[in-house]
Order: sequence, then structure tokens, then C-alpha cells
Amino acid sequence: MDHDMTLEITGRSAADIAASVRALIERGSLHPGDPLPPVRNLADNLGVNRNTAVAAYRQLIAAGMVVTRGRGGTHVADRSAVAQEGFAADSVLRDVATGNPDPDLIPDPSRVLAELAARPVLYGEPVIDPGLERWAQAWMGADVAPPDLRLTITSGAADAVERLLAQALVRDDAVALEDPCFLTSIHTVRVGGYRAVPVPVDDEGMTVDGLRSALDQGVRAVVCTPRAQNPTGSSLSERRAEQLRDVLRAHPYVLVIEDDHFSMLSRSPFRSLIGPDHRRWALVRSVSKFLGPDMCLAVTASDPDTAERLAMRLTPGTTWVSHLLQRLTLALVTDPGVVARIAEAGAHYAARNDAFAARLTALGVPAAAGDGLNLWVALPVPARDVSEQLMRRGWLVRAGDEFVLADAPAASRRLRLTVHDLTDADADRLAADIAAAVRAAGGRLTPAGME
Repeated sequence: MDHDMTLEITGRSAADIAASVRALIERGSLHPGDPLPPVRNLADNLGVNRNTAVAAYRQLIAAGMVVTRGRGGTHVADRSAVAQEGFAADSVLRDVATGNPDPDLIPDPSRVLAELAARPVLYGEPVIDPGLERWAQAWMGADVAPPDLRLTITSGAADAVERLLAQALVRDDAVALEDPCFLTSIHTVRVGGYRAVPVPVDDEGMTVDGLRSALDQGVRAVVCTPRAQNPTGSSLSERRAEQLRDVLRAHPYVLVIEDDHFSMLSRSPFRSLIGPDHRRWALVRSVSKFLGPDMCLAVTASDPDTAERLAMRLTPGTTWVSHLLQRLTLALVTDPGVVARIAEAGAHYAARNDAFAARLTALGVPAAAGDGLNLWVALPVPARDVSEQLMRRGWLVRAGDEFVLADAPAASRRLRLTVHDLTDADADRLAADIAAAVRAAGGRLTPAGME
């Protein structure tokens, strides 16, 4: 905005002022990210009470037209698309940015499918298949501290998180998200019109000071990945989990959502932010990482009130997840051969990521594999510069900038790579090309790698 937009906003009532701002946005006089006048300035210019200007901005916030950034002021909402996981469309480059599991390691469901469709399911039947409910009760109950838990089945983890936030928040409510953050969480919060408050992540998970600061800013929900955090691969240590539970003890009604997306594949133990006395909580586990992304099913364990509200969020649309899908999930996760196959897949991802990290380290780009499908690689130069160099060498990678939440962040010096499905020859070539790209971008390799 290159001039005083206060002079173009008109109106005497809150509704008229809001309509004026909306018109400026719709005709392109105001663009995504543009700041709006401070409330006091706007009220003085229009000759109205300050509360009238506040009410106008609240109407615009509720409509998703503008967002507030605390002391950063009120801005036109950014409706730009968020980067998504998956293969890049129409790319001739070798894509190592997908975040996908290896299709060869996804169990084949065809053997049991024919046995599952014998009985149709009609309206009015239980929304959770009884067999799946018994299995999920044991699966979730083993790791959740509060004794009174309820189960809900949704169409995947993203569906669960979106509905959990929607049943607890209104537009412009603040949500604590990990920074760097899972792309789907960024998208969910942005589309919902919530205000993301970044909480830094280190090797032990969410930082204590970061969570404390977010709570001081009035967040009403916290979304956390307890292990295999995407993109960093970090997992909560026992010490960090205990410290975070201590911080949350004074905020028992803040909704804590744990997205344990890597569950059965993880090589890290499960450690929770949710203490035994926390009142609003949900643990979400999907099956997509080990049974395949097309198996759109997630189990949510939560406190009874949250479960009731989540069920209400399901009723306007799809009241239940297909019982055929529920039965298929149960048949697979209770099959000893499939369970063994899942364990082998988890070991494969860990071994391939460890091996690639060793390749990079030997070439002068120190790297260490965390948990999960991907590698989070530190660089001595901006990641976008390395990414451009790698494109010239035939590789498509993700720069860490796409995962960052902080306002006006410095250029990221991280790459997120999905390398577990590369052959040894391709892995050697990619590692060498990354080292060459770092040099071409003006970076220096470590002396150990140059010996």
C-alpha cells in the first residue's frame, strides 16, 4: 500500500466501514498482506467512536477478509496457496521432495478385500466398527495418560485436526504451531482463518520458552508432533515432554492436539505433552504412512467433551468413515505378516536415511537423520540457492523456506529430502550433486569431508 488507505475507507457504522474495506479488497486497491490503518487513526479520520472501528475490523476478521498480528497490526488476509506434499506435477526433474512412503513397502490389501464386503452397513448403525474400536482402544490407551478417553474415526489426520480446531476456535483465534511446520498444518490454520503463533523446534521437539511465549499470547490450541516431526525429524525427549507438561499444567483448557503420524513406523518412543489432569486434548494417529495415503482413516482419542464436539462436527457431512475401510484397516493391522512388514518398512526408512546422511557427511555436508520419511539437511548457504543449482543437475528438492512460520524470516539454510527410495547409485549421485551445489552457491564444505 503506497498511500494512506485511511482516506479511502468510508462509513459511519461498523457495517458500512467493513463494506468499504471489503470493496477496496475486491477491486484490488488493497492486496494480501497490506496493513490496514490502526483503529485509532481510522476512527479519528471517520469521526466515529473507536469501538465502531473495532467492531468493523471484527466483522472483517470473522469473514476471513483480514487478520490481526497482535502488535503487528491488522492486515489483508493472505489467500495464496500453501505448498502441498506429493509429487510435483509436470516436472521432468527427479523429485526428491515428495514426502511419500515407498509404494513397494505398503501392504497389499487385495487378499483380504473380498472377505470384507459380505454385510452391508445401514444408517443408524454404530459409527465405529466394533472390532476396530476394541483394537484402537488398546492401541491409543497404552499411550494416553488421562483415564477417561473416547474414540472418534475420521477421514485421515488432516480431517481430524481441521475438525478439532473448528469445534474449539473461531476465526482469528491463536494456534500454536511448530516452526518449521508440517505443510498441511499451515494450510489448515490458514484456511480456517486462525492466527498461527510459531513455536521453535529443536532436536528435542517444541521448545519450552517457545510454548510458554505462545501461551502468554493467548493461544487456544496447540498442535504438536510428538515424534518424527515433519520436516525436522525431531522427537520429544522425556525431559522435554515433562517440561512442556509442566508449562501446560497452568492451562488445562487449552486444546492440545498431538499428531502422531508416524506411529507404527517410528523408531522413537512415544512421549506426550498431555498430562493426566489436562482437560482438553486429542491424540491423532492415521494409518496413511504405513498402509498407504489412500487409506484415509485416522483414530482420535480425546477427552469426552472434545469427542462429543468432534462428533457434532462430523454430523453435517460424512457422519462416519466407510465401514469397509474400517474393516480393511482392522484386518491389516491385526495380521501378523502385515505388522512384521510395517516393522521392516520402519527399519528400511531409518537405514536409508542414515546411509544418505553418512554420504553427505563424508562429502563435507554434515548431516544426521532424525525420525520419519525425510531428511532435514543443514547447509552453509541459503537453501534456495542450492535448490536452483540442483535443478540444473536434474533434481527437484524442497527448500526449508516453505515450512517456516515466523514473520519476515531469514532465508532458510535447510533442505528437506525424501531419499529412502533411491538406489545406491542415485543416492551417490544426489549426494555428490548437493556438495557441488553448495560449492557453486559459494559455500564451503567442512574440512572433514575434504580430507
